[in-house]
Amino acid sequence: MTTQITRVMDVMKTSFDLVDGMDTVAKALDTMSHVETKCLIVKKRNEDDEYGMVLLSDIARQVLAKDRAPERVNIYEIMTKPALTVPSDMDIRYCARMFARFDLSRAPVVSNGKVVGIVSHTDMVLKGLVNTELEK
Repeated sequence: MTTQITRVMDVMKTSFDLVDGMDTVAKALDTMSHVETKCLIVKKRNEDDEYGMVLLSDIARQVLAKDRAPERVNIYEIMTKPALTVPSDMDIRYCARMFARFDLSRAPVVSNGKVVGIVSHTDMVLKGLVNTELEK
């Protein structure tokens, strides 16, 4: 019996928000339309640059908790860069191991050098593991 491999592309969210690192936190939150991803992907400045990422929890810790004005804090000040990315064709079991090793909760999914989605623990468990178990 062969096991059906569930890949990251099968479980990722394809809706996500791309922001500029120079945007203020206030502007980025105003333009955010996919709150369910709980993060913002920071665009590359050029082809040699890397993607960045800001979680809503980063904004809570670094802006809200420190009583900083969101209109005066730029995204680049609080982002994680480079963001650890996941290939879209990766097996979700390896993705889960990578999340555990690097203490990640979500990561941008990349195909051909471009972000195509976001994957989280929730996506892997609810869409990957649960659906796989239901098929048995």
